[in-house]
Amino acid sequence: MLTIDNLHAEIDGKPILNGLSLTVQAGEVHAIMGPNGAGKSTLAYVLGGRPGYEVTQGSVTFAGQDLLALEPHERAAAGLFLGFQYPVEIPGVSNVQFLREALNAQRRSRGEEPLSGGEFLRLAREKAALLNLDMEMLKRHVNVGFSGGEKKRAEMVQMGILDPRFAILDETDSGLDIDALRVVGEGINAIMRAPAKGVLLITHYQRLLDYVRPDYVHILSGGRIVRSGGADLARRLEAEGYDAVMEQAA
Repeated sequence: MLTIDNLHAEIDGKPILNGLSLTVQAGEVHAIMGPNGAGKSTLAYVLGGRPGYEVTQGSVTFAGQDLLALEPHERAAAGLFLGFQYPVEIPGVSNVQFLREALNAQRRSRGEEPLSGGEFLRLAREKAALLNLDMEMLKRHVNVGFSGGEKKRAEMVQMGILDPRFAILDETDSGLDIDALRVVGEGINAIMRAPAKGVLLITHYQRLLDYVRPDYVHILSGGRIVRSGGADLARRLEAEGYDAVMEQAA
């Protein structure tokens, strides 16, 4: 589904990714872990098409397409979703308005009929219920006045409404308390655990992986993947730290 081959990328002339390769098959959840500055968020931004990140070498194929040749909105229309570590606020635009426009833009790009207002609201209520988010929250301006946990739950509702084929979630667990972490983890499972979908979950901590059990865990260091394993690798990182686990791998 997603194939990254020898990816090199830089920002402002500074190399960040240095030969990263990874393949995620349909139906799989892969977790990316690593110390600060390893390149985790850069990987998410490069895949999402954020301006300012220059790919200098390598390729990325998504569902048979050259992902790097697509503009950010084309990547979204192809079924790619990027969840941000720090979701932005958009004053003056309600969540309902924003999400309906985004969904219908994607539907039109696929040759599908846009949803009516009533159809969209029924869908929004269904997805909001998965994340225990009051529909009144979706009538407010995008993320304005939301707590950290509310922003993350609202973003997962957005993911549920857009129903992507592949989700890249950049530290979705950041800022979540224990209850919100469980709700978000269960929401990810309900929305993205399917044979035709895939997830790349970037996280610092093992705690989210108690709910979203990954098929593979990868350690990113120095801009490339240096070790891969199962869920037990994340538990070892939590118990022993990066330095100890990396020394054992050397």
